[in-house]
Amino acid sequence: MGAVKTKRMPRAVREQQMLDAAVRTFGQRGYMAASMDEIAELAGVSKPLVYLYLNSKEDLFTACIRREAAALVGAVRSGVRTDTPADRQLWDGLRAFFAHTARHPDAWSVLHLQARTHGEPFAGEVAAMRAEIVAFVTQLILAAARAAHRDPDLPEGEVAGLAEALVGAAESLATWANATEGVTARQAAATLMNFSWAGLGNLMDGRSWSPPATPE
Repeated sequence: MGAVKTKRMPRAVREQQMLDAAVRTFGQRGYMAASMDEIAELAGVSKPLVYLYLNSKEDLFTACIRREAAALVGAVRSGVRTDTPADRQLWDGLRAFFAHTARHPDAWSVLHLQARTHGEPFAGEVAAMRAEIVAFVTQLILAAARAAHRDPDLPEGEVAGLAEALVGAAESLATWANATEGVTARQAAATLMNFSWAGLGNLMDGRSWSPPATPE
């Protein structure tokens, strides 16, 4: 069998082409089922060239995770304007998140489903991305607290917990939205905004919920 013929192009461009093919294959078939032969064929290159550029299947998968994680974090950050009201900042961040995951379902599958289920170092790469998003959401919640002049009443641990809960809900909702026909990114963002901001708004206004006293 002859080698796949490839046109000359810059290494960086060729590598992105391979990553595009790998994300699609990993996202649709899963890490274990995906083969380097399949990825090479989809990229229009020879399998030896994939190994030359990206060393191994593990390294290729790690490169996919890093690229897609950076793209997602960048999309969320760039979607938020810090000169807008707190609720608008959260809305814009959620809308950017769901728009990106909807436009790139294979990438979201790689990040949220595949990387987390195949151990280290893949899970660690995704955990680093998630920590960055949680930190960004934490700052959005703190900004809302400052705008409401209630930051002294929001302990650091509570803010961190709120950010974790919000990001976790967004992750689950993105997976559901991508798998459910007719659900748009805007609808998903509005669903989570209505779910979260009602509670956050009450919290900022000093109307926090307290559990009932447990009878002795």
